[in-house]
Amino acid sequence: MKPTEYNTLKEQLRNIIEEARMVLPGIQALFGFQTVAVFNQRFDQLPAGVQILHLLALGSVVTAIALIMAPAACHRVASPHEVSESIVRLCSRLIFAALAPLMLGLALDMYVVIYMVTGSMPAAALAAAASLALLGALWFALPLRLRLRTRRRRY
Repeated sequence: MKPTEYNTLKEQLRNIIEEARMVLPGIQALFGFQTVAVFNQRFDQLPAGVQILHLLALGSVVTAIALIMAPAACHRVASPHEVSESIVRLCSRLIFAALAPLMLGLALDMYVVIYMVTGSMPAAALAAAASLALLGALWFALPLRLRLRTRRRRY
């Protein structure tokens, strides 16, 4: 491997870990708010199904946190002194994989919050679906479209 390729891989891994560091505090804050919500007096008044949705959202955010933190752990444990293409690819996939449970957790909690405010399950379902659609479009559909466009230009 040429030194420039190594530097490129090293820079790619550094960028991945920086992305994780940038996103992690927000996700951790979300987790904190989700956890505190359970101890709120109004939480007990929610229907059991809505409480379960909140717990599923909490589990989804924990999954996202685990996936976001995994690249740093992989780098520290698996390859602290060298950067391979496979570790960069794995870490990139882990960060990308974190988006799905984060998206689900946000949408589920959107349902819970809208239900708490309005008391309307249809309004809550609509808000959750709109959240899923927006996040899915921005986090999955748009990047995929950009990737395909870039690939077409190369060939």
